Amino acid sequence: MKNKIIIIVAAALFTATAVLLAGCSNAENKNAGANAAGASAGADTPIERPVFAVNTTTAAQGQISDYLALSGDIISGSTVDVYSDVAGKVTRLYVSVGSRVSRNQSIAAVDPSKPGMDYVPGIARAPIAGTVVALPARIGMTVAQSVPLARIAAGGALETRVYVAERFISKIALNQSCEILLDAYPGEVFKGSVAEISPTVDPTSRTMEVKINVSNSGSRLKAGMFAKVRLVTEKKENIVKIPATALVSRFGEDYVFTTETDPEDPAFLIAKKTIVKPGILVDNVLEVQEGLAPGQDIIVKGQSMLNDGSRVNVVEHVQPLESGE
Repeated sequence: MKNKIIIIVAAALFTATAVLLAGCSNAENKNAGANAAGASAGADTPIERPVFAVNTTTAAQGQISDYLALSGDIISGSTVDVYSDVAGKVTRLYVSVGSRVSRNQSIAAVDPSKPGMDYVPGIARAPIAGTVVALPARIGMTVAQSVPLARIAAGGALETRVYVAERFISKIALNQSCEILLDAYPGEVFKGSVAEISPTVDPTSRTMEVKINVSNSGSRLKAGMFAKVRLVTEKKENIVKIPATALVSRFGEDYVFTTETDPEDPAFLIAKKTIVKPGILVDNVLEVQEGLAPGQDIIVKGQSMLNDGSRVNVVEHVQPLESGE
């Protein structure tokens, strides 16, 4: 009896094991078939490439000027103070600020008389012809012979004095061109040139004084105006220039992204990595010495996520730089 029971139990276990193994085998076959079907479907469906939105512009050809940004007050090019030959009390003024005077014209009368002593008033005269730009003398004030009564500016010549840091003095030369900007005439550029260079450097400030003649056509500029001076240190003609934002510097390489038609699908544009050699940078305008030709379209916005060959969509084409900018 016991032998029969053992045989029945063994048969049941064998049957259950067979059924379980068969089920696993069917599941594996189904999974393998599903994977094969998925791989077949993936091979037939192409993977879509991302398209990046960018802004472009055109590499321009023209000039670029490097400069030192300085500032100073506009002053008269030649001024002379008027003094009295005698000490005494100012009894009369013959001119006012802004008066045009000729040489030897009367400026002020100074009476040297003292109590009990009467003298003929001395007349202070203009040593040069020009315009009275300052008149410190006042009627009734007592002056010494060393006190200036008036200041006369000769002609319409104007100049400005600026101070150049020691590290830049090797870039300064006589007759060097300058651009003068004034708040009174926004957007206008007045011309000037270096007229005088100090032979010494101030040991306290480590700066050198430079005198700049200022062109004053139409007599629109006035002494006392504040001037922003661009002292041109280098000018290059017929160079390729681009906005500085177009340059990408990574892993020791300097390059820009140009655009060209995707060879795989002409309906798309791709970004082409182009190695360049940058030159001088002035006011966010960059000179390109090598690697880029004028007229090439370059990406100026949206290039931070690009790689060589990335597909791009040009959202906006920015106006290229002007030839003289």
